[in-house]
Amino acid sequence: MPILDKVLIANRGEIALRILRACKELGITTVAVHSQADRELKHVRLADESVCIGPASSVESYLNVPAIISAAEVTDASAIHPGYGFLAENADFAEQVEKSGFIFIGPRADTIRLMGDKVSAIEAMKKAGVPTVPGSDGPLGDDDERTLEIARRIGYPVIVKAAAGGGGRGMRVVHNEAALLNSVQVTQSEAAAAFGSGVVYLEKFLQKPRHVEVQVLADGQGNAIHLGDRDCSLQRRHQKVIEEAPAPGIPDDARKAVAESCVNACIEIGYRGAGTFEFLYEDGNFYFIEMNTRVQVEHPVTEMITNVDIVAEQLRIAAGMPLSFRQSDIRFHGHAFECRINAEDPNTFLPSPGKVTTFHAPGGLGVRVDSHLYDGYTVPPYYDSLIAKVISFAENRETALARMRQALDELVVEGIRTNTALHRELVRDRAFQAGGVSIHYLESKLED
Repeated sequence: MPILDKVLIANRGEIALRILRACKELGITTVAVHSQADRELKHVRLADESVCIGPASSVESYLNVPAIISAAEVTDASAIHPGYGFLAENADFAEQVEKSGFIFIGPRADTIRLMGDKVSAIEAMKKAGVPTVPGSDGPLGDDDERTLEIARRIGYPVIVKAAAGGGGRGMRVVHNEAALLNSVQVTQSEAAAAFGSGVVYLEKFLQKPRHVEVQVLADGQGNAIHLGDRDCSLQRRHQKVIEEAPAPGIPDDARKAVAESCVNACIEIGYRGAGTFEFLYEDGNFYFIEMNTRVQVEHPVTEMITNVDIVAEQLRIAAGMPLSFRQSDIRFHGHAFECRINAEDPNTFLPSPGKVTTFHAPGGLGVRVDSHLYDGYTVPPYYDSLIAKVISFAENRETALARMRQALDELVVEGIRTNTALHRELVRDRAFQAGGVSIHYLESKLED
């Protein structure tokens, strides 16, 4: 891959290390950029070159586009990998990277924009045949009567969503007609203040859905495949806690149909790179909610059941190569879980930065740990609290879960507080063991 001879990793933590490993495997030279607080990160130590791009604050470092572009220029990098979070789904950044003469390892800027706006994303998905949530089919205007009519057609409860929202922000559930118009106005005002756009739309509110997503790869040359689905329903405050692949208890025909619709959508919109279609699943039906135009935190569970290196494939696609696989080459095998280990108090969930005095990663057959931790590393207070991902794999769901229980019992992180105790409890929870809990299950459990 001559045009991808040097990749700048525009991220930190475990995903930066994951990208570095994939680059090393493919013989690609790596450049690590880091804030002043992140000099001791593992991937910074392992990279071929490193550049400090600013103070601890992410606004002045990992979100500082001119600093990242400058680092790519001074190191003569050929491409930039954004990882997830920070600038990964920033269309302006992707555009700036390409305009500056570098390869952006991800989709084209116009694709990111298309899928970043929920209204245009839903329109594109409908056109491509992807199942969507019944809704307003576009933004709500000033016609109150039309808004009321739409809600009656959809049926209560409904949810008002900001087109530019995300991460659980910019949305409001409405249970009856009397509260609708006021809720729309309040959400519009909040969205304008928070996201710079007051555009809102209306959707059916599903009562107890599951969060199921489909992983795709496309080369932007007319080829696209899916790598199956994942269940990410165990969430707290819209943040995923445990993920698994494949999603349990979904009929094969429904699973196959939704996956094929995602592949068709990728071809329709000219998608390039790795991406994820996120759905709510209820009563045998899938409803599209959004597309993540990047690699996701939970990609390892899909790698385990397909034996496909998603990050390596991102790099190959960015180098202009066609997909390495046809759909018929993909063999789904076994079951995998991922537990997100965060540096946080297991009861209050408050961040717990500080020095890691002891870190012992679990091992054994079917156990994988993606982490940037090491003895003596200091977790800074400035960034996301994710410090490790414990992944288990086995021939079946029951054994994979048993391996996860053992792995969590083996995991040792001392010096800081982590949410490991919560994970140990969850993997022994009867409802979770049975499979198919809703997105509300964990929060209800924590409230009890």
